[in-house]
Amino acid sequence: MGFTSINVSVITLSYFLMLFVTLTSILNPIFASRICEFPAIFNLGDSNSDTGTLSAAFTALNSPNGDTYFHMPAGRFSDGRLIIDFIAKSFNLPYLSAYLNSLGASYTHGANFASARATIRFPSPIIPASGGYSPFYLDVQYQQFMQFKDRSQIIRKQGGKFAKLMPKEDYFRKALYTFDIGQNDLGAGFFSNMSIEEVKATVPDIVNRFSIYVKNIYEVGGRSFWIHSTGPIGCLAYILTGFPSAEKDGAGCAKQHNEVARYFNYKLKEAVLQLRKDFPSAAFTYVDVYSVKYFLFIEPKKYGFELPLITCCGYGGKYNYSDAAGCGETITVNNAKVVVGSCDNPSVRVDWDGVHYTEAASKFVFDRISTGAFSDPPIPLNMACHRNV
Repeated sequence: MGFTSINVSVITLSYFLMLFVTLTSILNPIFASRICEFPAIFNLGDSNSDTGTLSAAFTALNSPNGDTYFHMPAGRFSDGRLIIDFIAKSFNLPYLSAYLNSLGASYTHGANFASARATIRFPSPIIPASGGYSPFYLDVQYQQFMQFKDRSQIIRKQGGKFAKLMPKEDYFRKALYTFDIGQNDLGAGFFSNMSIEEVKATVPDIVNRFSIYVKNIYEVGGRSFWIHSTGPIGCLAYILTGFPSAEKDGAGCAKQHNEVARYFNYKLKEAVLQLRKDFPSAAFTYVDVYSVKYFLFIEPKKYGFELPLITCCGYGGKYNYSDAAGCGETITVNNAKVVVGSCDNPSVRVDWDGVHYTEAASKFVFDRISTGAFSDPPIPLNMACHRNV
């Protein structure tokens, strides 16, 4: 009798579970959709996702950049991996090679066009000027992508040892297109003696220009887009050092600078929603990276971090940061040569070099945004090929 009762209970529970899944699938088709199988990733952006562009084009980075994971400089402005690295890993794809990193690079499963110090709009001044920005701004990254798209297929058709290093033609349609850019456009405004309101007034044009390039990639076959908001720029040491009198919020961040970042994200989300309306056959996912990164500054201890405003790899001042003493550079202190080194334990730190994040912070952000909890629509990363239906 007891055995029969248990069987009935199990059957009843199974029935209701099946009914729940069925109803959920009907009410929310995304729930029932299959996992996306992206064969490649193509990324455009700034230093938040640069895996070697600026380093290959100009001066290579020095240790301790890369020491935590790669045990050597790996073209990333961090002690280890970036969010884009964790994205690639989550699909069992290799880490993306920078488009300009010709030595030992494979592009079979995508390419990275992002460049540190890159902007959406045409930058001024351009490196190598002091305080200059990358010549590989978004328009150039798009042109590089188009050239790569065409030439990679020519190389595949020619055959030989280089053919296998190129993506298949249909990968461009099936790929995930990721974007993380905009922080430097805001920074360029702040450091050009513009007022907060003047910088804010540039945001609509910046976002409109961004939308143009997303549309262009759609026109050549892109169908899955994963678009990051910009982070809380006012929490980074280069802003806090550059604007010491700025009003601070409860986390110690520059309040008005973060307000501009949030306005940028508001307009960016609007633009993504419009793209979704204009191109209903594509999947556009807006990802609220700002909120996740801000957790690290407002409640660091809750998540196992400490001293979030203090640079791990830097030298000088209240925030251990100076633009004249970059991470890994050799400086003169009291007539002695000193290498700007890392803090003892980057794994509990947030700010790597005053501008960028540690690997631990990037992993923290990835773990949360990949679930879809901070996305619009609330679709996890591994289902980002699905439209909001």
